[in-house]
Amino acid sequence: MPASKIREFFLAGENNTLQLSKRFAQHISSPLIIWLEGDLGAGKTTFTRGLLNALGYNGAVKSPTYNIVETYSFNGFNLNHFDLYRFQSPEEWLDAGLDELITADSINLIEWPQLGGDLAPPADIILNITISSSGRTVQINAVTAHGINILNKIIE
Repeated sequence: MPASKIREFFLAGENNTLQLSKRFAQHISSPLIIWLEGDLGAGKTTFTRGLLNALGYNGAVKSPTYNIVETYSFNGFNLNHFDLYRFQSPEEWLDAGLDELITADSINLIEWPQLGGDLAPPADIILNITISSSGRTVQINAVTAHGINILNKIIE
């Protein structure tokens, strides 16, 4: 298993979050699992909205808190945006049939992945967003070779 690679960025405002997600959009490829961690209001859905917009999606992007997952179709891949916030147990991952959405041609963003326990797929990249008085800090932890390759391209 490759060593992980960690980088940290300060984001002064929403525009900085959108710029970071735009850089991700330029370099991501399927299959990919990105865990989005952080408190409520930290910017996980803002990051996802920016990523989707940079990929060419022009519709409304909302947190899938009630639906559990929103799927967006692109040429050659689907992007699944999961939100496990309402999970009462990890078994809900299986009960909802979410494993069927994790395919070789999917990019998957998972908010609150810890609530899926060992049943949620392991991450290639973990984005942890924390709120500070002057903005947000994003720690990006690439934990697979594919994730490290993407992170290297983002920070070039």
